[in-house]
Amino acid sequence: MNQARLEWVISGLNQHALTKNEDRFIKTAQEDFDKNHALTDPQEARLETLYKEKSKLIPNKNSNRFSCKESTPKKGRPRRPFLKDVLIVS
Repeated sequence: MNQARLEWVISGLNQHALTKNEDRFIKTAQEDFDKNHALTDPQEARLETLYKEKSKLIPNKNSNRFSCKESTPKKGRPRRPFLKDVLIVS
């Protein structure tokens, strides 16, 4: 796995909510790659399967455009009376 592929996989995984173990694994895999400029075969396989599993889900962690937040209904403005509704007293 090269540096560009690793960054692409990690950026894809960061869009999803990860468990503590998954997050820890990604950090150690990235540290190992920085030290050795390569990953072991089991690390590569686990990263790829983790990416495949998470890519089937809806992203929800770091990107606001993907999040589904419920908005509270906005209060309407008070209605202005029409001219004919206003009682003209002389």
